[in-house]
Amino acid sequence: MRRTYRFLLRPTARQVVALTAMLDDHRTLYNAALQERRDAYAHPSKTRIRYGDQSAQLKEIRACDPDQARWSFSSQQATLRRLTLAFEAFFRRVKGGETPGYPRFKGAGWFDTVTWPVDNDGCRWDSQPEHPTRTFVRLQGAGHVKVHQHRPVRGRVKTLSVKREGARWHLILSCDDVPAKPLPLTGAVVGIDLGVASLVTDSNGEHYGNPRFLRRSADRLADAQRDLSRRRRGSQRRRGAVQRVAAVSRHVARQRVDLANKTANAIVAGHDLIVVEKLNIKGMVKRARPKPDPDSAGRFLPNGQAAKSGLNTSMHDAGWGVFLHALRAKAESAGRLVVEVNPRHTSQRCPGCGHVAAENRPTQARFLCVRCGHAAHADVNAAVNILRAGLALQTAATSS
Repeated sequence: MRRTYRFLLRPTARQVVALTAMLDDHRTLYNAALQERRDAYAHPSKTRIRYGDQSAQLKEIRACDPDQARWSFSSQQATLRRLTLAFEAFFRRVKGGETPGYPRFKGAGWFDTVTWPVDNDGCRWDSQPEHPTRTFVRLQGAGHVKVHQHRPVRGRVKTLSVKREGARWHLILSCDDVPAKPLPLTGAVVGIDLGVASLVTDSNGEHYGNPRFLRRSADRLADAQRDLSRRRRGSQRRRGAVQRVAAVSRHVARQRVDLANKTANAIVAGHDLIVVEKLNIKGMVKRARPKPDPDSAGRFLPNGQAAKSGLNTSMHDAGWGVFLHALRAKAESAGRLVVEVNPRHTSQRCPGCGHVAAENRPTQARFLCVRCGHAAHADVNAAVNILRAGLALQTAATSS
């Protein structure tokens, strides 16, 4: 398997200065490469500059610019590839009829990651293995940086990245050939339904809570945003206010990831087969349609736009995508099977008689079949239907 490990770096004051300069120089290289592509295409000949053309210029750039020469050649190539990927994504969105989003110039604070595509080429993981208690990573131009390694790294280190988040620096290792850790079989299967009242409800009737981290931090975030809105652009106090807003948002994100991993661990540990809905989360959190034209009296008809916006916020706060990503990764490591099923009518179907109707769910938390009178918790009922659909898929796959 391929897995990513993330560790906190403990750089010295001098190393922080060096790492900051490294980010600035790579950002300058990125912006210069983008400008060259724009100018070439703006020419009447419509010349297209590609990665190979710009990578071939690196040797000359490093010979003329001492600031660029002090950093790894491979990391600079990775920065140019990053620009190429941005253009590929732009053309893919244009072709697909989506909002294109042309690649932008990176301002200060908008370029926070540098990548080395190969270990021991301008960087080296565990550069001082003889040290009895500490782990270090060597980065060209910054030296041996202390790493807070809180868990062992398995597999073969493929790429390394350094990322700045506020005042913190993180090391991200991408490793190949990571061995799996299969868990003993339990013989249990489960279907899970994602929600906003509870993050997860399973077919056994167990509810995994949703603490609503964003709502808990809403007051602190609002205060920080209000303070930011009062600061003059370009001032030192505004930069500090930006950091405070970002710190609250990062804290909420870390809480969300921690909850997702703990919940996924609990589900994976107890079940061999886990059935989930195949959700289009991006489509589910889209804004409601604009209000229709006014009627003859000049009044706008309600369209539930405010309620939809509140639901979107709740779904974002629950972090369904974060949870599903953690669930799939942990299931793969443990040798478990995750099956996705069509979510159509899973919340409206009666598991007793099979009747499907919107009236079967009179409230958000209650299910009551209008045909046979079967009553259950609405989320538990949906999880049971999800499990049955997954078992049917597995049976059909086995028989074929």
